[in-house]
Amino acid sequence: MGSHHEQNIPRVALLGAGALLVATLGLAAWSRPSSAEADAKTNPPADTIASSVDLRFEDRPDGSVAVLAAADSRQVGLVPPAEGGFVRGVMRGLFRTRKLESIPPDAHFRLVRLADGALLIIDPRSGVSVDLRSFGATNYGAFARLLVTEVAG
Repeated sequence: MGSHHEQNIPRVALLGAGALLVATLGLAAWSRPSSAEADAKTNPPADTIASSVDLRFEDRPDGSVAVLAAADSRQVGLVPPAEGGFVRGVMRGLFRTRKLESIPPDAHFRLVRLADGALLIIDPRSGVSVDLRSFGATNYGAFARLLVTEVAG
């Protein structure tokens, strides 16, 4: 005699599995390539660069994040409090790498648009590069606006 038991999976377990999946995908995206590939990503050939800008990111007391041109500390963007989760997440990962490698947090990052449309955020100090195309158009646009603001500014 068999009885049918309804199986209920706790909501916490489902959320945990989802978080694990997202973390796994994030780690795969952040994995370090070979040194030749890493060098090509952090130092793209000049003839492949359509535009680039060096930026610094600073937390503000109100919870916002100011985006500053590295050359003159002019504000070129602002991530309001409780907004810009993707920008905050990418930058948090890059700053975490700097902390682990004992790199000062105030060094600039480079935002680069390549001729083929790729948009990279590069940490010249750690050698980490993130291809922002792989995160979808909305997330790509969050960083692309910073590049357009700097070029137009």
